[in-house]
Parts: sequence; structure tokens; C-alpha cells
Amino acid sequence: MSSPDPDAVRATFTSVAPRYDLANHLLSGGIDFLWRQKLVNLARQGAHEDILDLATGSGDVAFALRHGLAKDVCITGADFCEPMLARARKKRDKQALPVEGNQFVVGDCLNLEFEDESFDLITIAFGLRNLADRGLGLSEMRRVLKPGGRIIVLEFSQPYFWFRPFYYLYLKGVLPWLARWVTGDRDAYLYLGSSISEFPDRAGLVKELEDAGFSSVECKAYTFSIVALHLGFKKS
Repeated sequence: MSSPDPDAVRATFTSVAPRYDLANHLLSGGIDFLWRQKLVNLARQGAHEDILDLATGSGDVAFALRHGLAKDVCITGADFCEPMLARARKKRDKQALPVEGNQFVVGDCLNLEFEDESFDLITIAFGLRNLADRGLGLSEMRRVLKPGGRIIVLEFSQPYFWFRPFYYLYLKGVLPWLARWVTGDRDAYLYLGSSISEFPDRAGLVKELEDAGFSSVECKAYTFSIVALHLGFKKS
């Protein structure tokens, strides 16, 4: 399996940034709202002062956390694609949220410019599979997580066996053409299909998290297992 090329991934998201949110909602049938809410529900089960949302994109997870958690929680969204961050900042301004406690900064998951043990919770949604080196990225996440802190990964997974023919027919045969109509960029969503099909299943990602040093890793599948939530802890 070839690793994603960072420059190609950045170019892909730069291309679709203007209509990224619309595409996500339409192409998922709106179920992406439910997936994010599941992440927020899991985040609520712990106490947090500082949260880092990686691969934040246009900020949908960061905003879901903002509206679902205590008002005094500081949330930092980081992404390596500036056009996506620009959209997140516009959404923040439209919601009249203060910059302090709602920052969106350029950041590379493979080389995070944060001090050790800076965050109580790290979230990453639909971004882990885009890393050129997932092991290095997970190691960096663990480094900046406080002892006793948690990581929550929301990511595409491998669907239940019986559902796979229908899912991959949509993913590789239908979705790219719908995406071309919505965003004008069919190739970006051809990449989406290939990146999902090559990504580990739930058990495989559990192992990767454990190999990176996270403990008590658990996961739960949603929507016929086309997505999964993984939770891991950094030992105190």
C-alpha cells in the first residue's frame, strides 16, 4: 500500500475547499452530522481544558465540540491546508465566536509545533488515513497529549462483508461523478475512494493505536461499519 503524498493531499483539499462542506453533507446523505455528534458524545465523557482537533479542515468537528462542551474549554484546530482553515475562520466569525479559545492554525500532524503534554483531548476526524506516516503522526499526537489524556479518531473503516459490494459500488462508481457535479473535481473523490479501500479495518487501527503507545483502546462501528470511532488513552 502506497503512502499518501502530502503535496497531492494538500492540493486536493485546496481544490475542493470552496464547496467542501456542501459536498460532505450531500455525498453522505447528511449522516456526517450524526457521526460528528457521536464523537462529541464520547468527548463529553471526560473533563477537558485544552482540546486539539487535528486535520480540522473547515472546522466542523471543532465547532461541534464548541457547542457540545463547556464554554470555558479551549479548542485549537490545526490543518496543513490554509484554504480550509480560512473557511473555518470565516465560520467562526459568522458564529461570533471569540478568537481566544477557538483558534485555527496551520499544523502538520507529522511535526506538531506544540509542547509536550499540552492537551487533554485530541480529536481527528477523517484525516488519519491521509497521513504519509500514520505511526509518526500517532506518536506526535501521543507526545502532545497530557498523561491520562484521550485520543478520539473518527475515520472511515471497512464495511461489514455483506455491505461491501453496495458500498464500493457507490464509493468508486457513483460518488466521483456526484462529486464532479457538486465540486467540479472528480479526481479528488477518486482519491477518497482509494484511500478508504486501503485503510485498515477496526481491529487494524486498534493495533496501530496500541503500537503508538495508547492504552485501553476501544472502538465502535457505525453505519454498517463504513465509519468507526476509536478511543485511546495515554497512561498517567
